[in-house]
Amino acid sequence: MSNKIPPPVITLIGALLIYYSSPFFPYLTLPAFNALPILSLVSGIAVIVSAIKSFKDYKTTISPLKPETASSLVTSGVFKYTRNPMYLGLLLILIYLSLIFNVVGGCLVSLGFIIYITKFQIIPEEVAMEKLFGSQFLEYKQQVRRWI
Repeated sequence: MSNKIPPPVITLIGALLIYYSSPFFPYLTLPAFNALPILSLVSGIAVIVSAIKSFKDYKTTISPLKPETASSLVTSGVFKYTRNPMYLGLLLILIYLSLIFNVVGGCLVSLGFIIYITKFQIIPEEVAMEKLFGSQFLEYKQQVRRWI
């Protein structure tokens, strides 16, 4: 696995970048933004909790740094809609912070998060899952999108 930094740490770095870069970007606010941040935060937490519950139900690892230790391919629950619900949940939390503190900078950080997590976390995980679960994973991969 090429990534040794846990995704929650990457998210924390992104959150700090969003917050501390706000003086460098114009402050934007729209009336609709009042409900959007809460919706994004609640959705992100719900997706993460649902994914953790699914992992526990299947009695498999939730460690993103050792995907080769997975004992089951989880394809039910939130995994029917996204192959990477925990990363989607973390992204939704970054979007929440973006809407609260720094819309422009937050969009840039969120895009960077997507690119980084895809390249250094998701793709290596997919290689490990294909080795572990073969055609079962390939079929799942064809049916369910990487993010949403």
